[in-house]
Amino acid sequence: MDNTPKQNNRPTPGSGSGDFLLQGSILAAAGILVRFIGLLYKVPMTRILGREGIGYYNTAYEIYNIGLILSSYSLPLAMSKLIAARRVNGRYQDVRRVFVCGMLLSATAGGLMTIILLLGGDWITANIFESPSSALPLKVLAPTIFVFSIMGVIRGYFQGHGNMIPTSLSQIIEQLVNAIVSVAASYTFLIWFSSRTSPRSYGAAGGTLGTLTGALASLLFLAILMLRHHHRHAGMIAQPQETPVESWRTVFTALIFTLTPIILSQFVYQLSGTVDNSMFGQIMHGKGFDEAQRASLLGVYGGEYRLLTNVPVAIASSLGASMIPSIVRSRTQGNHEEVQYKIRLTVKFNMLIAIPCAIGMGVLAGPIMQLVFRDSSQLAADLMRIGAFAVVFFSLSTVTNSVLQGIDLMRKSVTHSAISLAIHAVLVYIMLQHLNLGAYGLVIGNVTFALVVCVLNWHSIGKALSYHQEIRTTFILPLLAALIMGAATRAAYSVLHILTASNSISLLVSVPLAMAVYAALIILLKAVTAEELPDMPFGMRILRLCRKFGLMPS
Repeated sequence: MDNTPKQNNRPTPGSGSGDFLLQGSILAAAGILVRFIGLLYKVPMTRILGREGIGYYNTAYEIYNIGLILSSYSLPLAMSKLIAARRVNGRYQDVRRVFVCGMLLSATAGGLMTIILLLGGDWITANIFESPSSALPLKVLAPTIFVFSIMGVIRGYFQGHGNMIPTSLSQIIEQLVNAIVSVAASYTFLIWFSSRTSPRSYGAAGGTLGTLTGALASLLFLAILMLRHHHRHAGMIAQPQETPVESWRTVFTALIFTLTPIILSQFVYQLSGTVDNSMFGQIMHGKGFDEAQRASLLGVYGGEYRLLTNVPVAIASSLGASMIPSIVRSRTQGNHEEVQYKIRLTVKFNMLIAIPCAIGMGVLAGPIMQLVFRDSSQLAADLMRIGAFAVVFFSLSTVTNSVLQGIDLMRKSVTHSAISLAIHAVLVYIMLQHLNLGAYGLVIGNVTFALVVCVLNWHSIGKALSYHQEIRTTFILPLLAALIMGAATRAAYSVLHILTASNSISLLVSVPLAMAVYAALIILLKAVTAEELPDMPFGMRILRLCRKFGLMPS
């Protein structure tokens, strides 16, 4: 990587080249709100179900995620990529055919995977995960895959048009309904079935029922938007296009060839969590831990640590989703410099957020766990403290995976994830079986998995595009600012805690203080330039404010 800023490949300021980042930020804001809502309802749900019940819930969710990825999770990305490539050339009838083929494929794949999990849920949970009590929540969750399949096609259609708002609003609706039903059903089911052998399994099933109802509400919203959109643009679709209309076979083949590498990439990339749960269940079972003990430990790891660290990673996922159609358009138009600029700006914006989040979670690990989950155990704090920097590596690996998909190197993404997964499995096995690290081994493996993917992805991107990410203002200065922020935050928290003896008050004051300190340091250290700000969300407002106080040149 080159340490010298490269401003020569920047498009003309105000040209609109940063619109993709604004759209991505809309999706990211929705993603953060969705994760925040998720935190709000997971907290009471965790208290209702306990660590054991959350362990069953998370195991069912890991299995569901694999089924979702294999069937339909990647449809929005594939659809957005194919639609963006056709829209840029005015091929609107081809766009319609992509949508129809995507809908047929999603209904078939999603329906098949739903049936597999409904019929095979008992065997999978008992034999692979050593968690038979996770079967019931898994079966309740299974139909969500079919619903998500249909929903994913509609989201991908709008994303291919460069519009992230329908996806953002549908995600918020989905999570709000999910939150209400999950908490209510968890509590109700736990009472109704308290006399059963495993009442917490029924409570976990209440939580997964919330996921299903949330997806149904989101699909209804998207269907209404889609009907309105079709009615509004019916005339444009009916107009003859200049190029011959693609045959159904051609469109379907293009969809399969685009979708397959993305599915494989996402499957291998997300498989690490499932491997962790399976290995943990098998190895800890061999060491004498019963199902409730194993579920409790997984509840801390998956229901607390991973839940929190996934919140900032949602920004990377959203920016990556918005970047793919944007990169496709620029490459289709032969604008190589704009492709490089979009990659550089996305990575930099992502690191400006991910790095301070990781440092903040690390220095305030114990207080955060105590506030959010009422968990003052050493285990919970240590897991967060050790694994906080996974936020940075997962954010980077997510964005670079999107870059590889956007430049038609999806196979590289699959290969890199597979290599990292193999290394990850060996490391986790050693840490669980021979070093007896328990849940600590899972966290260490979580960090190293994302790190290896980052390194391999960067190598391939640099080789394919002759691309070198600027290091000083992307990584070094944000890290320096975050370290200073971390020290100031920890000191502020300690003083406030001595004065107030309240963890909540100390956090609620020290966290906004940390954000203000970090923002000031980023400007003072010149980590962001006046040329970059106009293409960042709310960048012009920030730029005018900085110029008003003489912090940036006019």
